[in-house]
Amino acid sequence: MFKEQEQIVLTADVFGDEGEELKSGDAGTIIHIHPDKEALVVEFMSLNGDTVAVATVLPSQARPVTNVDLTHARTFPATV
Repeated sequence: MFKEQEQIVLTADVFGDEGEELKSGDAGTIIHIHPDKEALVVEFMSLNGDTVAVATVLPSQARPVTNVDLTHARTFPATV
């Protein structure tokens, strides 16, 4: 179903691997699929291309991006 380098949209709020709060509707790119396909590693970036979070996401917490999805911006807490 999912492929590496595919863009996804979260369907649930999740926490990033370092505790970042990601919200349903946030979009990211799959950078790794666990061999058992039970989890995806997803990178979330700001609109200027900076990585703001990497999260391990269950397939049930994500869906593929579609041609009717709209980009939406929200402020993400600055990371140091």
